[in-house]
Amino acid sequence: MKLAKAHGLGNAFLLVPAADLTRDEARATRRLCARHIGVGADGVILYALTEDGVQMRLLNADGSEAEISGNGLRCLAAYVAAKAWRPPRHVVHTAAGPKAVEVSALEASRFRVVTELGAPILSSEAIPVALEPAQPLVLDHALDVGGQQVTVTATSMGNPHCAVFCEAPADDALLRSLGAALESHAFFPRRTNVEFVTVKDRGELRVRFWERGVGYTRSSGTGAASAAVAAILTGRADRRLRVVCDGGALEVEWPEGGSVRQIGEVELLFEGDWLAPIS
Repeated sequence: MKLAKAHGLGNAFLLVPAADLTRDEARATRRLCARHIGVGADGVILYALTEDGVQMRLLNADGSEAEISGNGLRCLAAYVAAKAWRPPRHVVHTAAGPKAVEVSALEASRFRVVTELGAPILSSEAIPVALEPAQPLVLDHALDVGGQQVTVTATSMGNPHCAVFCEAPADDALLRSLGAALESHAFFPRRTNVEFVTVKDRGELRVRFWERGVGYTRSSGTGAASAAVAAILTGRADRRLRVVCDGGALEVEWPEGGSVRQIGEVELLFEGDWLAPIS
């Protein structure tokens, strides 16, 4: 099996040709992503070239399938452009729809990628969340989480997210306990990604992430976009933002009525062959 490894601000992915992994995908993903008996990553991206770009399927580290990853699609876009398989401007096809990208090289292995992520999904039915009656927006909604009252703002970038606004950046204990509890809360029928958001000022957010099917991650592309959308919708921030993650910063812009645009770096680490049987 051929594979490459890349990361976007510490959010790491293994890029595998879809034709090379056709059986036992979930089991293979868990083995490949394991830190000690595999390569180590937050997910596997299965890819195949298309006329206008590249198709991707994302499998989380636990073997579950996700609709999209903002960091993952940037990694894949940079990889196919670096290999000259596709031009710098192309389309990455995801389960959440096609996303236009533009790749520019910074140095031999580092790239800057601009991604058009599309309009956010905001209605309670479409996110989805279990809210009756359905609502057009889910802003600062009070939720009981194991007897604790937590206020969440739910959105989607093709995958479900919820933002929890904090006065100070969440510590590791809160991230792991509340992140895990929210990920699998009954309010989110397809589980959810969780963003712990601290508003530094109207142009900057500090965000920490708990990802569905992965756990703690150093950054999240769609998570950063969703945190920005949540901050804008709740009146906490302006429409052009710097989102600072544990692994680095992303730029996010959401013009009123328009598409969410994100700019961030990725690094291609290596290519290689997986030799061991998947077990």
